[in-house]
Amino acid sequence: MNNQKQQKPTLTGQRFKTRKRDEKERFDPTQFQESIVQGLNQTGTDLEAVAKFLDASGAKLDYRRYAETLFDILVAGGMLAPGGTLSDDVTRTDYCLFTANEDLETMQAYAQVFNKLIRRYKYLEKGFEEEIKKLLLFLKGFTESERNKLAMLTGILLANGNISASILSSLFNENLVKEGVSAAFAVKLFKSWINEKDINSVAASLRKVGMDNRLMELFPANKRSCEHFSKYFTDAGLKELSDFARNQQSIGARKELQKELQEQMSRGDNFKDIITYVREEMKKTSISEQTMIGIVWTSVMSSVEWNKKEELVTEQAIKHLKQYSPLLKAFTSQGLSELTLLLKIQEYCYDNIHFMKAFQKIVVLLYKADVLSEEAILKWYTEAHLAKGKSVFLEQMKKFVEWLKNAEEESESDEEEGD
Repeated sequence: MNNQKQQKPTLTGQRFKTRKRDEKERFDPTQFQESIVQGLNQTGTDLEAVAKFLDASGAKLDYRRYAETLFDILVAGGMLAPGGTLSDDVTRTDYCLFTANEDLETMQAYAQVFNKLIRRYKYLEKGFEEEIKKLLLFLKGFTESERNKLAMLTGILLANGNISASILSSLFNENLVKEGVSAAFAVKLFKSWINEKDINSVAASLRKVGMDNRLMELFPANKRSCEHFSKYFTDAGLKELSDFARNQQSIGARKELQKELQEQMSRGDNFKDIITYVREEMKKTSISEQTMIGIVWTSVMSSVEWNKKEELVTEQAIKHLKQYSPLLKAFTSQGLSELTLLLKIQEYCYDNIHFMKAFQKIVVLLYKADVLSEEAILKWYTEAHLAKGKSVFLEQMKKFVEWLKNAEEESESDEEEGD
């Protein structure tokens, strides 16, 4: 038997180098930048030619890797250093957004260049939005003219749906707000946006990303009031934006008021205190009685868990509304407020199917409690009702309305005899 230790076999042979394609490419945008700048210098101010050049270059150049460099060049002429300045040692072009004419038509043409580029290379969408956010943070590093062009372009891109309104969050940067840069930029931006679309389209885009209630943040904390916002944008020729912001603040105030009202009801606060609080809020926020009765009605009906059975919910509603009738009465001192309440009741009974048969009983209860007058009920019946459930509710009210008319005729007859 051989006691010698057996040698383990070893692998010998040529050692292969790692393939080039397997090595991680070093991030070096220099060559990319030179190719884009050279192409832009050749196409010059012909934006149709620019769009064609960018379309063709995407097949040869790495747009995905160097998206930020690409957008920096198209906007500012070269790669931007932090803060928005162009580095002295970078290759740059004089054919870019910042050197173009400062007018809406030119900015619309530039918006088309970006639109075509992103439609052709969909993967650039996210990078483009990030670029706009970055450029907005760099506003202090740009000249006034450059800011104006960027504002107009951004407004057009927002109108076309190329970017989301969430990019506006960059304008809430403390330094930009403090120096008034954000508000001035917003004026140009909203003017071009509204010029392309209208205020309703702008409002819808802002609501979609929760920006509709944040516009006040364009101003420093000590100037963050509806009055200041309204004056600033109205003076700048944007009254529709001022009206929108005022309306948003009013909606916000109403929501807060309704929330507080429901809390007071759930705590069981006495009606006198609730009425005093509501009247003070009406004065403070300029809410009309017609609007207020709608808020009170919604709060009253939201403060209870309703029975799901139709035959039981009517009885429950009558008992509940009888308790809260003094609160409803406090905000129906005008005929228009009574009519508003009637329409709210009609809408509620239609939208909540279990209440369909309860409508007439609710109206009669509120008539007996002096919340609704016969004039308001007759006006609702003859001309002011909604289309929702109209035939059902009018049929329910038919006998009571006839009784009201007869009572009115008898009253007139008694007056004549007395004369």
